[in-house]
Amino acid sequence: MLRSFAAQKFSADGKPVPDSHPKQGRRPMVELANVTKSFGDVRALDDVSLTVGASEVVTVIGRSGSGKSTMCRAINRLETIDSGAIRIDGQPLPAEGKELARLRADVGMVFQHFNLFSHLTILENLTLAPSIVRRLSKREAGKQARQLLDRVGIGDQANKLPAQLSGGQQQRAAIARALAMQPKVMLFDEPTSALDPEMINEVLEVMTGLAADGMTMVCVTHEMGFARRVADRVIFMADGAIVEQAPPSEFFGNPRTARAREFLAKVISH
Repeated sequence: MLRSFAAQKFSADGKPVPDSHPKQGRRPMVELANVTKSFGDVRALDDVSLTVGASEVVTVIGRSGSGKSTMCRAINRLETIDSGAIRIDGQPLPAEGKELARLRADVGMVFQHFNLFSHLTILENLTLAPSIVRRLSKREAGKQARQLLDRVGIGDQANKLPAQLSGGQQQRAAIARALAMQPKVMLFDEPTSALDPEMINEVLEVMTGLAADGMTMVCVTHEMGFARRVADRVIFMADGAIVEQAPPSEFFGNPRTARAREFLAKVISH
């Protein structure tokens, strides 16, 4: 069987380095190969290689500034990379233009601060992009939007403006808006960090449901309970690099590296 190019890391002489985390036959959905990104003198991503299989849920954890959000944003090309390669469902991520817009439509993204259009109703937020990019009719887009709002538990909020919703409701609307594009993969960049504690669970419940339905997900999160319960694999990052990756039971039960052990000791004790 041929291995995906992004599942490989390469040594200085160009020879492939064996993959310590085979994907057990899942079709590669997100692939990063030797990706680097710098902001001035700061190396935000340092030779990052990662493959996420179809229907796999990967949670990305680490200290602030470890490169988690930069990696997530690079997958959707909200951050350009300096070198390396990124593929979505086997297709190279284009630099710009219509090809990028089409491929980006396959990658839903949910941000920390919702990013809903404040002047549009929740229903209009969900129907705008599918009508333009997916060319759904107004009726089709509206029907899909209402189904998705029901799915995330806010069907009765369809005609309200974002400011009329709680933070948890706005984030669920943002998830529904991303799903309205019928994406192949969902990216979550700290989706609960701006929420009050009582609102966090309602968002995590929606994300847990998506995982159960087989959605491919990359979740940057500080919610260790969610990572332990829902993830197929936990990625621990530090200084722009993937330091450790393992199934949740292995990572939380017996982390291999001193940096992971130190991180977990601090976040779990607080």
